[in-house]
Amino acid sequence: MGISTDRNGAQRISEERIVTVSSWRELDDAISEVSGPRGSHRHGGNSHSAVVFRGRSRPPHSHLSGLARLDGDYQAVERHLIRNFRKYAHRQAPGPAIWDWLALGQHHGLPTRLVDWTFSPLVALHFATASWPREEAMLIGLDCEAAHRLLPGALREVLDREGALLFTTEMLARRAPDLDSFGKLAGDEPFMALFEPPSLDERIVTQSSVLSALSDVTCSVEQWLESHLDLWWAWRIPPEVKAEVRERLDQAGINERALLPGLDGLAAWLRRYYSPESCTDHQGDECAPGNTGNA
Repeated sequence: MGISTDRNGAQRISEERIVTVSSWRELDDAISEVSGPRGSHRHGGNSHSAVVFRGRSRPPHSHLSGLARLDGDYQAVERHLIRNFRKYAHRQAPGPAIWDWLALGQHHGLPTRLVDWTFSPLVALHFATASWPREEAMLIGLDCEAAHRLLPGALREVLDREGALLFTTEMLARRAPDLDSFGKLAGDEPFMALFEPPSLDERIVTQSSVLSALSDVTCSVEQWLESHLDLWWAWRIPPEVKAEVRERLDQAGINERALLPGLDGLAAWLRRYYSPESCTDHQGDECAPGNTGNA
């Protein structure tokens, strides 16, 4: 079961892992089955779901990072992008760690190795269904607790000491103060670390945002998923089901106006509301902080 590519060379996860749903009820039941609190993981005295989600609004449903979407030797330009972003954005104060600056850059559209996720399947479904109504959508769920069992010992120790499900930027910086040291923690196989970004604005909070980083910048999320088939689930949402899901989300108030606080979200909501059949805005292409039209 190898990784596949579309006609443009974009990598895709194996078709065998994707379940096509026929209704909102079927999708809702499937999400509930995988995302309920499982096992013994308890954090802060409360039981939490360990699954994070991404929504994609149309094929090829790529999970490439913004950095990997650049042409040429993107690995070589990563440090230059970050250095210059910090230099020219010095008036911002996201936090002292490199991970704070990466989160800020991702939020504002800087190509980074980070990929956006969310704890809320409804938020992910919003961005999967808010655009391209005639195209199939996809929802993917990842067990981040299971993914973190594969971390190198130094990082795993940080999580265990804190009793945390995810890293904060400060926690990551304890063992990986820069990207070079982050990569050097890996053994023979790349690992994925998931962390909650600082609350840079209301969008990150309302979208329950989570960010992932792979230790090897040349390894795509698709490649990593293919190597860990037991850690994730994916659901294909045909156009007719996409319309049903969109209607359910709108009834529940899961829309641009709620998830993108401010005039940008209001305008996006009104644009879709008054042109539901023709809206092909790219805001639906991502799920979490970078999905606000900047990624």
